[in-house]
Amino acid sequence: MISILRILFKAGLVFVGVSVLWVGIYRFVPVPFTWTMAGDLLAGRSVTKQWMPLSQMDPDMARAAIAGEDSRFCEHHGFDFRAIAGAAYRNAQGGRIRGGSTISQQTAKNAFLFQGGGYVRKAFEAYFTVLIETLWSKRRIMEVYLNVAETGIGTYGADAAALRYFGHDATRLSPTEAGRIAAVLPLPKKRAAIDPRGFVRRHGNTLARYVSTVRRAGLDSCLK
Repeated sequence: MISILRILFKAGLVFVGVSVLWVGIYRFVPVPFTWTMAGDLLAGRSVTKQWMPLSQMDPDMARAAIAGEDSRFCEHHGFDFRAIAGAAYRNAQGGRIRGGSTISQQTAKNAFLFQGGGYVRKAFEAYFTVLIETLWSKRRIMEVYLNVAETGIGTYGADAAALRYFGHDATRLSPTEAGRIAAVLPLPKKRAAIDPRGFVRRHGNTLARYVSTVRRAGLDSCLK
């Protein structure tokens, strides 16, 4: 029993050391690949990705992401407990299941983990969220998020999405274009930003209107 505990303890130390090193490297190096991309390749789909530094990306893209995914991104330290409580309450009422994940949590999942996995994956997600909030700046978290988030089937990152949907890169995006890319983020395999219909059009147009609100209210202040 003691030997088993010793092995588990050493394995835990190795995991912590490797994970801290991994997160530390990604603080400076573009994320080259993710488990979600690997899943696309295994399913026979091609992967399109294009890394763009946040300094080159149109700031309205980050504002649209904040408007659609995490309005308190600059205020919390990885977890928005009010959003989690609100999502739990709405889910208890029935209907479509809603999440309360922050952009930090989504970044941790997208960059280091795989989709699905239930409570075990959520536990690792929480662990990596604490690590990136500790070792990265908010600006870096947003930069990684907007480069590795799935923005369509086989498409990853805002720049690849802009090229796919609008025929130009993400250095210049109208609020409507940024809003429609952000509207795809929650269900990228079922939505498209080009010629959008239904929810994507309505939600994308709403997010486009909120872009100026995010700017005026300083909700993106941690990115400057």
